[in-house]
Amino acid sequence: MSAVCIKAGLYLHMSGRIFICKSEHLWLRRNFSVSSAWYQNATAPKPGSVEELVIPKKKTWDKLAILKSLASTVKKDPTAAPYIFPDDSYLIPRSMNEFRQCSLSMESGRNAAKYVINTFPKFFRKDFAEPHIPCLMPENLEPQIEEVCEAALVERIKLMKVKAAVDMYDQLLQNGTVVSTDSTNDLLDLICFYGASVQGEALQEELEDQEENSNGKEWDRMATNKSQKGWRRDNAAERIFNLMPEKNERAYCTLIRGMVKFKAHTMAFNTYEDMLNDRLTADVHTFNALISAAPNVRQFFHERSNLILELLQQMEKQKVRPNLLTFNAVLKSLRECGSLGRTQALLTLAEMKALHIEPSLATYYYVLDIFFKTASFDLKPTTIIYDVMDEVSGKHFSAQDPDDVLFFAYAMLICLRLKDIDLAYKLQRLLEVGNNWQLLGDPRQQSIYYAKFFNLLCMMEHIDVILKWYREITSSLYFLSSSALMELLQALDADNRLDLIPEIWKDIKWMGHGHRANLVEEVLALMARDKHSPEVQESFANCVLDVKKVYQNRDQSTKTLAWTASALGNITSVLLAASRTQEARDMLELFSRNNRVPTAELLEEFVNYAQRIGDPQLAVELVQLSNSFSLPTTAKLSHRVAQDFLLSDEQKNALPEMEHSDSESNSE
Repeated sequence: MSAVCIKAGLYLHMSGRIFICKSEHLWLRRNFSVSSAWYQNATAPKPGSVEELVIPKKKTWDKLAILKSLASTVKKDPTAAPYIFPDDSYLIPRSMNEFRQCSLSMESGRNAAKYVINTFPKFFRKDFAEPHIPCLMPENLEPQIEEVCEAALVERIKLMKVKAAVDMYDQLLQNGTVVSTDSTNDLLDLICFYGASVQGEALQEELEDQEENSNGKEWDRMATNKSQKGWRRDNAAERIFNLMPEKNERAYCTLIRGMVKFKAHTMAFNTYEDMLNDRLTADVHTFNALISAAPNVRQFFHERSNLILELLQQMEKQKVRPNLLTFNAVLKSLRECGSLGRTQALLTLAEMKALHIEPSLATYYYVLDIFFKTASFDLKPTTIIYDVMDEVSGKHFSAQDPDDVLFFAYAMLICLRLKDIDLAYKLQRLLEVGNNWQLLGDPRQQSIYYAKFFNLLCMMEHIDVILKWYREITSSLYFLSSSALMELLQALDADNRLDLIPEIWKDIKWMGHGHRANLVEEVLALMARDKHSPEVQESFANCVLDVKKVYQNRDQSTKTLAWTASALGNITSVLLAASRTQEARDMLELFSRNNRVPTAELLEEFVNYAQRIGDPQLAVELVQLSNSFSLPTTAKLSHRVAQDFLLSDEQKNALPEMEHSDSESNSE
């Protein structure tokens, strides 16, 4: 019994030791984390001394975060074509005209597809998308409610059927139905937006009917004239406005903005006076429209300025807070106030700063236009451009005004007039900040910007810098015109880098300027003017032979160049300098074939080459060619050939006859 108790006690003793060891180990692990946290709290800095790092429990990501991250890893390829065109060498536009044609063709294709889908929606009802994507399905553009009711009117307003909505409104009034104020205001908004004299699809139907009986140019001119019609008296908008039993502020504001939009400025101010007589208050958008129309209702500069100031005072009196578009409208109108607009423009900027309204690019465009429109760059230079650039440098801008896209092109034009390349670089750096490039404007504005920038580079920069920018912006951002390529050739000539002309000629052909006579003549003249190393002369010879193919091209799709004496002479000189004898002789035949007279200098150069290679027959042929054109230097050339060349009897017999004929002609 005692032995059993001893064994049981020993077992309990060993189990207790194991339990204590495990408990201590677990306690140490728990204590370590607690003591670490306690130690961190004990050694943590006092609040306010160092910013405390707070780790959020959940991070809310933007829906486009992954796409933005991927986009940040990709750089722009300067040799790539604009992204809107397919990556196909045969479909990439090479000039501004091709760019315009391709862009319009693609947009026309999209519009045609939309027209087919929306005209015949029953053929496009099958939905393949999972889940359903409503925007990919055909839109229902035809009214579904046929009965005469206010719901049918609302449906036609939402579908933007101007003529149908007006007809439905008239039918409701004829039936004695009272149309609600909201529906009437919506109809008035629709009419004033699309034009009371245009009548939406009614104009389109009229143009389509007349298109069948006219050619394309007449139809384009007719469409332009139709779309430019102004505000007619007693039109649908005024008629509906006058029929309203109770005219509210929204109806007045809509009518005024419509009148301003369609150039009825005087009627807009008269309607505004009626609004004030009814003790109603206009909104900020109506005041913006009236301010922009102020120069059209006053003749003198000070009257225009006073009217703008009066409208601003009425805004303050009616407690209407101005916005960015209000001050932009003020600056836009001050452009028509002459030199008086300068002082008022600075006061306008100060008022914007006081109201904490951040200017947009259109604001700075108006300011530059006010100062440089009335300034002479030679007599009264202004430094406002430098202040504007210091203000906008490094900032991110977004589209807030339709005229924001006019800033960059106009600012670069000023840089060109001032011939300030550093200022142009500063403007280019602003364009590269964030998404400011999106405010460069349409392709036309973009072309104007880079054309002025490249012109300034050719005038002020070294040729290596010019070529760097030339390779970066060509085809991807800017399609060089013939005048820009001419400036590039002049820059190559100024920096004595004529060896690059063959490379530039390839670009000229690729851009579709190979048929420009003045450009081709300049290329040939630069290559033929001076003598260069044999390697350069060989490349020049290959280049002029390629130019020769352009002259001989009879493709009806391209313009054919006519041979000129200077072009023939320059090509011949380049071939002679490269020791291309046979090709040079072939060029002499083209003189006679195209009835062009070679110059005396060219013939002298050819005789010198014949003497250098020891070819008397070539020298005699040159004398015969000179005699066929009855050149006054024929006798001198014949005498030189007889003296400097070892001629055969047959060749000697030919030269005296020429000398005899020349002496007879001289005696006569």
